[in-house]
Amino acid sequence: MSVEALLQGGSVGLFLGTQALGLSVWLTLAVVNNGQAFRSSVGAVGATMAMAPLHQNPTIDTPLLRRAVRSPRLHRLALLVVLALQVVAAVVAWAGSYQLILGEGLSAARPWLNLALSGFSAFVFAMLLGGLWFGYWIRQEGLQLTHLVLSVWALLAFALFNLQWA
Repeated sequence: MSVEALLQGGSVGLFLGTQALGLSVWLTLAVVNNGQAFRSSVGAVGATMAMAPLHQNPTIDTPLLRRAVRSPRLHRLALLVVLALQVVAAVVAWAGSYQLILGEGLSAARPWLNLALSGFSAFVFAMLLGGLWFGYWIRQEGLQLTHLVLSVWALLAFALFNLQWA
């Protein structure tokens, strides 16, 4: 499918292409940001895993504090897992975008885009579940809401790319 064919498909084709490219760029920027600011990102992950926000005044004494992990190696490993999932998701999102816009169209792009959304969902769930384990809903509500919104984005994008378009 050429760009002209995509545009002839009307607003749906243009919207699908915009969504695929937007997803690809967003995932790529997530990789770039975590790569360039790796030490800072490890610090942010480490603060959540060490449950540091719960020790800020006023201290929240909860039995969940027993779950705190203070190992910088484990903090780094957690970020590396998320980063690996982000890299995979970004690469396959670009493959899907290419197939959608310049290649064979939505039917050829769908497996790539679904794989990208699976990787996206995997790293978002890693952050959501990790955050839940380390009690981030108590003092990091904004971070939890961000992860929930990303999860909704992945669900909506999956529905968008898998609907049957006339």
